[in-house]
Amino acid sequence: MSELVFADRADAGRRLARLLGHLRGQDVVVVGLPRGGVPVAFEVARDLGAPLDVVVVRKLGVPFQPELGMGAIGEDGVRVVNDEVLRMTGVTAAELAAVENREGAELARRAARFRAGRARVPLAGRVVVVVDDGIATGSTARAACEVVRATGARRVVLAVPVAPVDWTGRLAGAADELVCVGTPRSFFGVGQFYADFTQTTDEEVVACLDRAAAGFATSDGRGARDDEVELSVDGVVVGGHLTVPAAARGLVLFAHGSGSSRHSPRNRHVARLLGEAGLATLLFDLLTAAEEHDRANVFDIGLLGGRLVAATRWVRGQPGLGALPVGYFGASTGAAAALWAAAEVDPPVAAVVSRGGRPDLAGPRLGAVRAPTLLVVGGHDPVVLDLNRQALAALRCERRLDVVPGATHLFEEPGTLQQAAELARDWFLAHLAGPTAAP
Repeated sequence: MSELVFADRADAGRRLARLLGHLRGQDVVVVGLPRGGVPVAFEVARDLGAPLDVVVVRKLGVPFQPELGMGAIGEDGVRVVNDEVLRMTGVTAAELAAVENREGAELARRAARFRAGRARVPLAGRVVVVVDDGIATGSTARAACEVVRATGARRVVLAVPVAPVDWTGRLAGAADELVCVGTPRSFFGVGQFYADFTQTTDEEVVACLDRAAAGFATSDGRGARDDEVELSVDGVVVGGHLTVPAAARGLVLFAHGSGSSRHSPRNRHVARLLGEAGLATLLFDLLTAAEEHDRANVFDIGLLGGRLVAATRWVRGQPGLGALPVGYFGASTGAAAALWAAAEVDPPVAAVVSRGGRPDLAGPRLGAVRAPTLLVVGGHDPVVLDLNRQALAALRCERRLDVVPGATHLFEEPGTLQQAAELARDWFLAHLAGPTAAP
């Protein structure tokens, strides 16, 4: 079996939704386990056109080894205890009761926080799809299924992106149907199968529920987009992901570096931060899968820059996006493509940001760039830093070089990618201040 890796929870949700198409048209409700299961469930609910809610459960961790689950509790007083773990660890009844009391209080707090006064979606007599971002021990998922069955669900479907090979045996009887994208034999933890497994926050859970309650629009009622798209550029079709927050202030196109794609976890991290600031983003593949096999294409800056120009024309022709000012974000060789395109596209873009980029590969076109340009480089990336200093001298537009201390070329050190993303956000907000996108 080939290695199973999801870009993030949204990607996992879209892939999981493809296995649940047989439920479309039935009386379905999708419930996600907070917090990580809710972004996955959001994509499933959107694909099925179903209501979205949360099913709040809490794992009961062994007191001296909290990551080891000895059971779980859920709403409506549901309680699942793993007697084998209790025997193995020697946890006493008093210790179990203390953990239950503590987790019960947290369960009540979270239920109130996530729903924020919103009524629970009725489950009685309906098909209920219970979704999490993955199965490890299965105790929490079992408790969730018990919760929804206790509320009168007609049929319970447990759906997850990834689980151990023996998961159906562990959860036999917990649900009427078990659905999983992949069950790899080498399984050490759910996060192993995600390129981006950043912890989901309470605020993100509430935002997902708000968007779903508003018909998958944002909470202020203005239309928003969060779609996989296909772009026809230079006679080929490439995939992309377009995210447009309500009342977007501008649109940033991402030009990925060699060997990366629209699923790049680093660029997706930056895109999320820009989206939170009210900027639309388009992450798309500059090359088709077949073209990527020829390494010469990866360094063909004219080809990549031309694709970026074509993509810019595409977004400017999209309803509601044409009036937005456009910026480019480029990483590695993608930065050279962004600067090449910035010197070419008409009307010109409003700003360019290069992260760990190779602007030198844009060659003589650097002098023709008119868009304000920010170069962000790691302090521990000496060769690229020197190349960026040379490019800074060649640029004739408003420009700045920011060095992130302690960062190497891929900004893998703790906090360095976030710092680079914040620099990019502030640069784009300072230079992209056009009219908002139409609903």
